[in-house]
Amino acid sequence: MQRPSNRREFLLGTALTGITATAGCLSAGTTSEDGETPTPTPEKTPPENLDTWLEDANGYDGDTRRYGPAEQPTIYVGEETDAGFAFSPTVIEISPNTTVEWDWTGHGGQHNVVALDGTFDSGNSNAQAGTVYEYFFEETGEYAFVSEHDDGMRGAVIVTEPPTTGYEAVDNWMANAGNFDGTVTDRTEANTATVRVGAEGNGGTFAFDPPVLRISTGSTVRWEWTGDGGGHNVSFDEADIDSGEVTHEPDSTFEHTFDETGQYLYSCLPHKGVGMKGAVIVE
Repeated sequence: MQRPSNRREFLLGTALTGITATAGCLSAGTTSEDGETPTPTPEKTPPENLDTWLEDANGYDGDTRRYGPAEQPTIYVGEETDAGFAFSPTVIEISPNTTVEWDWTGHGGQHNVVALDGTFDSGNSNAQAGTVYEYFFEETGEYAFVSEHDDGMRGAVIVTEPPTTGYEAVDNWMANAGNFDGTVTDRTEANTATVRVGAEGNGGTFAFDPPVLRISTGSTVRWEWTGDGGGHNVSFDEADIDSGEVTHEPDSTFEHTFDETGQYLYSCLPHKGVGMKGAVIVE
């Protein structure tokens, strides 16, 4: 695994202290401006199998939160869970050249953020809410990290090229949809096509299935609600197409006939932020 060079790695002090320290500038045996001697970081070993290693991560439910290239993800440090304090989200997937921010909640005492392969290290542990640490990821790879004071506080950043359909507008729109893998479901030979609303994905039942559909002009798309994941709707981004009020009723439906070619992008407005998006390509 290649290690990314770090262009924006720093540790911000809290508003209470007003102190800003640059991460990586303090090493074992040196003394910081406030007179404290940093604690040496013990040698870590990257896990051979990331999934197996994450089984012992507090609060981890197996879900990976995906972020698009234009987003800056935030991971909360010291989130309270039934299993103990955790990183939240535990695992994220990002594109190369993305900055990730870790934000301390102030819960659970002393925490820090240390990559097992030594790629990044937030420095001394901290217990104050409002502490922020950032790292800029340039290269693809899997980066497991921990808080050294709590073995159950485990997490990972997966850096990978985003999936692609060959349609740039669709790819940019769908980049943070967790159930999108670049597949375009072709229904150009049919007069109708069905999309499930509230399918599995994005950390729950917050997905459209299939997420990307290709149809011919004159075809009708029918959205069918599963009743899962709370209230959903279908709202198009730059087209006057909308299912109306949010509903959670199973077997609710919405239909639209597409007469003009184009790439139509839509989302569930209440769950757009977690990646509940879809696209219809009309040819």
